[in-house]
Amino acid sequence: METTKKRSQYFKYIRHLHRILAPIMLLPLLLTTITGIIYQILDLAGKEKNFKWILDWHKGDFGVINLESFYPFLTALGLFILIFTGISMWRTMQRTSSKPAT
Repeated sequence: METTKKRSQYFKYIRHLHRILAPIMLLPLLLTTITGIIYQILDLAGKEKNFKWILDWHKGDFGVINLESFYPFLTALGLFILIFTGISMWRTMQRTSSKPAT
């Protein structure tokens, strides 16, 4: 009984963390993905020199605001936390759904 209560509290904490972090991480992950794809296409077309600013955005240099030194680290850390919490929630749901009804 105590284990079930601890598991329930753990699940609530993980879900809460995931719900808070997911909207915050949406913009940086989309920005990094989209600018990376666009820059790769431009590179393959041989036009990357005209669009150097896209690579700067990809790295976290937004002109006046330069986050280049820690933007990739924070983005990766946020993604790892989302992956961990997502897998934890998924595994918890798998355990609870596979229990036979009593």
